[in-house]
Amino acid sequence: MRTNLRMAGLALAAFATAWSGLSKAAEIPKSDEVKQSGALTVANTVDFAPFEYLDADGKQTGIIIDLAGEVAKALDAKLDVQRIPFPSMIPGLAAGRFKIAWETFSATPERLKQVDFIMFLKAGIAVSTTPDKKDSLSADNGLCGKRIGATGGSASDFLIDKLSKDCTDKGQAAIQKSLFNSTADSTQATLSDRIDARMDDATASSYFEVTSKGQLVVLPKLYEVAPLGMAIAKDDKGTADMMVAALSELFKNGTYKTILEKYGMGAYAIKEPYFVNSMDALRAD
Repeated sequence: MRTNLRMAGLALAAFATAWSGLSKAAEIPKSDEVKQSGALTVANTVDFAPFEYLDADGKQTGIIIDLAGEVAKALDAKLDVQRIPFPSMIPGLAAGRFKIAWETFSATPERLKQVDFIMFLKAGIAVSTTPDKKDSLSADNGLCGKRIGATGGSASDFLIDKLSKDCTDKGQAAIQKSLFNSTADSTQATLSDRIDARMDDATASSYFEVTSKGQLVVLPKLYEVAPLGMAIAKDDKGTADMMVAALSELFKNGTYKTILEKYGMGAYAIKEPYFVNSMDALRAD
C-alpha cells in the first residue's frame, strides 16, 4: 500500500512539474512564424566574440547564441541561426527576408526609420589595467595624472581629452594620453608598464579579462553608457511581444545573468528587456 501511494505521489509530482513547464511555455506568446515553423530563426553575424563565435570544436557559441538557445527552449522551438553580414542585417529586416537580427545594435534615428529594437544589454567605454593598479585607478580622480592609452581616432581617444579637462578643472594633473594603432598595441603597452591603463570598448575589455585569466582587469566605472539591442522588423508586434516575454522569463529566473557572467559581462546587464520604436523610448539604465 505504501509503495503504491509513494508511486502515485511521484507520478503526481512529475505531472505537476511537466504541467508547470507547459503552462510556463504557454504564457509566452508566439509569433505566427514560430507557430507555423516550430523554429526561432535569427540572423546573426559570423564572428564577434564574446557575442558570437566558433569555439575550438567549431561549435557556435557566445552570449547571443546562448541567449537565443534559451529563448528557443522557452518557446519549445528549434533554434535556427542564419549567418548574415552585419551591413546586410537592417536592410534584410526592412525587406522582409527575416524577422529578427540578433546583434548588439545601438538605436539611432536613422535605424529607427527602418526597424524597431528590443534592448537586452548595455555597454560603454571602460578602463582596464593590471591587477596591482586597479584600486588606485578606481579611486575618485584616479585617472588624473596617469598614463592612459587608447586607439587613435576612437571614441576612447576623445573621451580621454574630456576626462583630462575634468581633471584640470578640479585642480588635478592632466591625463597623460598615449595613442596606439590597435587594441593589441595598447594592451601590450599596459602589460609592459609603458602606460598605466588602456581605455576601450567595455565589452571587448571585459572579454579580454576573462580570456587572459585576469592579466588585465576592468575598472568598475563605465563611461558613455548606452543600451544595446536586437533589431526586429518595423511594427512587427507579434515578434516584439514574443521576444520581450521570452527574455523577461530569462531575466526573472537568473539565466540571463548567468550567461553574461559566464563571459565576464555581468556588469553590462540591464534591469529588464524592453521595446524601442523611437528615441524617446530609450532608457538610461
